[in-house]
Amino acid sequence: MEARLKAVLARVRMALREDSSIMTLEDALDALGRQGVADAGRCEIPVEQVVGTVSRSADFDRGFQLVNPALADRWQQIARAVRDGADFPPVDVVRLGDMYFVRDGHHRVSVARSLGRPTIAARVQSICTTAYAMACLTIAHLPSKAAERMFLERVPLPDDVRTDLWLDEPAQWLRLADAAEAWAYRSTMAGRRLTDRDRMASQWWDREVLPVIERLRADGAVLPLRDVQAYVTALATRDRLGSLDWSPAVTAHLRP
Repeated sequence: MEARLKAVLARVRMALREDSSIMTLEDALDALGRQGVADAGRCEIPVEQVVGTVSRSADFDRGFQLVNPALADRWQQIARAVRDGADFPPVDVVRLGDMYFVRDGHHRVSVARSLGRPTIAARVQSICTTAYAMACLTIAHLPSKAAERMFLERVPLPDDVRTDLWLDEPAQWLRLADAAEAWAYRSTMAGRRLTDRDRMASQWWDREVLPVIERLRADGAVLPLRDVQAYVTALATRDRLGSLDWSPAVTAHLRP
């Protein structure tokens, strides 16, 4: 019994370490997909949105708490200097969406967080990604974001839609892409002209997804807050009913 308990606790501690581990820029870009790069110059950035690193994943956790004891003395020196009003150069970061990854200045970010500083001066390079990087992302979310990236490569939704996309399960993105392409096929067979994937994606969202959500909510259906989650929930219900249209039976199954 004692050995089993130790094994369970060890697994729990490992899970907690993985959940709090700091994300690397390389892992994030592998999942989200790299597009354009631009320099944003020097500005003040929110300290709480600095949640990743370019190369020092063994020294700090996601909250930029020090996890490498060999760096404790250096950390204390910087902390004392900051409290005494020392003027440090801006940190060097890479921005993905709402997330910042530190290239240089890890100790300064860590100290700023520990002191409750709301912002920190930074030199920022921005990288646009296919899937949007929300500040709440953790390593555990990367498989779903990678699936989202693959969905967006098939269904390239407009930028203003991408920033609010969120699904928990990677398989949901595959199902959603299949649904969008099936809608495009039916639309083409009905004589609607869809000249490219960008146009297909935009029209699918505007003419299929949003009207379905509005109709279901107006009929009293209980759906998640985000539009894409609401549509996937309704789509799964429709599929279970074996229907190809949005019949009143779908709404009935989604009512409280």
